[in-house]
Amino acid sequence: MRKEEKQEIVQALAEQIKSYGNFYIADTADLSVEKVSKIRRKCFESGIEVQVVKNTLIKKALLEAGVDSEEIFSVLKGASTMMFSETGNGPAKLIKQLRKEGEKPLLKAAYIQETAFVGDSQLDALVNLKSKEELIADVIALLQSPAKNVISALQSGGNTVSGLLKALEDRG
Repeated sequence: MRKEEKQEIVQALAEQIKSYGNFYIADTADLSVEKVSKIRRKCFESGIEVQVVKNTLIKKALLEAGVDSEEIFSVLKGASTMMFSETGNGPAKLIKQLRKEGEKPLLKAAYIQETAFVGDSQLDALVNLKSKEELIADVIALLQSPAKNVISALQSGGNTVSGLLKALEDRG
């Protein structure tokens, strides 16, 4: 591969890192072509972009994108597959699902909202991360809850008062 081609790959990868903001680096070494194709298909279905890239190019792209994390650089050994997603926990959920069928892919590292997660032991924590949309939905639900309680109390209170008045009227 010529130097110009490598530079183009680094530039394109750096742009992806900047635009997505979230990426995962997984170990897919020693997997059969069939299994890699299955992973690619599942990623496509989940809206996750996948790229197999040389570690030296990943490191250059990370530096180009402004991600200077020694923790991530330390895991760039062996075969590396990058996964890009709009949601921070999407690739983690997919990796966990794929692991039910085999021991790979292994999580090498993830970079979510400027935070590095290193090692396969972080997978469960990443699966449980909430996306921005999920957090907004939780906040809205919390804000609506008191209003719903007040409305519910007023409605049930109204029925109680009218029932009480009707009972007093029937007595008299």
